[in-house]
Amino acid sequence: MKAITVKKAGGPEQLQLSEVPIPKPGTGEILIQTKAAAINRTDILGRQGKVAYLPSDILGVEVAGVVVDSNQSDFAEGDFVMGLVNGGGYAEYVVMPAQRAMKIPASLTFAEAAAIPEVFLTAYQTLFWIGQLKRKETVLIHAAASGVGTAAIQLAKQLTDATVIVTAGSDSKLEVARQLGADVLINYKEEDFDQQVLQATKGQGVDLILDFIGASYWQKNLNSIKTGGRWVLIGILGGQFVEQVDLFQLMSKCIQLTGTLLTPRSDQYKAELTHDFIQHVFPYFENHRIKPLIDTKFSLAEVATAHSRMEDNRNIGKIILTVAD
Repeated sequence: MKAITVKKAGGPEQLQLSEVPIPKPGTGEILIQTKAAAINRTDILGRQGKVAYLPSDILGVEVAGVVVDSNQSDFAEGDFVMGLVNGGGYAEYVVMPAQRAMKIPASLTFAEAAAIPEVFLTAYQTLFWIGQLKRKETVLIHAAASGVGTAAIQLAKQLTDATVIVTAGSDSKLEVARQLGADVLINYKEEDFDQQVLQATKGQGVDLILDFIGASYWQKNLNSIKTGGRWVLIGILGGQFVEQVDLFQLMSKCIQLTGTLLTPRSDQYKAELTHDFIQHVFPYFENHRIKPLIDTKFSLAEVATAHSRMEDNRNIGKIILTVAD
């Protein structure tokens, strides 16, 4: 089969189209003919040699496709499914743990389905499992036009009717966030977002922060969160080291700060998260109240261009690899 492999750790030019054996499903797994896969930051880090979470030499953690081999009673050959895989997604065939597979709602295309598993499960996990977002609370979502950002805006509005405050670096990205339901739009290149947050919350701050940025936003996030607030760190696009940390600020505001990643979580954790997500979110896909946002589509052979687009932060929503018609 055709698959994307990495020649050596480095830039997008290290990605190459190769011929590799079709994987064989083991116990509790199903074999998928991949129709579409999605690009994620985890893939970028894997290509750069910065993470080693996954057992596969082939990148890609979320796919949509057709079941071609299954000994699981819940799935039959020919079923359309999407889900998280342990690497191997940038390929014509991939093995998926059956407990993580989700049957694709009829309202979605393969490309739309591939845009769901990683970002929507991450957004759902961070908003509700970790962030404990409740009805009518206020949430600050950074990187609003990213895959997780666009998912989180929709989930927060539709499931809890939260007040959603977002940051992004351009008016076009903020307009997309507004269309998805964001209430307060902040261009971080033109405004101090912490001052805008305090103004919007009448000096109280937000109940929850979804932080993709890390170090460069540390102090402004501290300023933006209310006493007793929750802060979920899910990215370090702005750096991982903070030069000076005043721990008393965390203590005095009684802040709950949690760091998390979805990819290195256990198979059991991902399975339980998947089942909870199906129960609570799938109806919103079926009635079109929530929909994945696709930025661009590329062929497998164009994967280097797709990676460059994400690294340059040019995408609004998900970047998709079309693997088969």
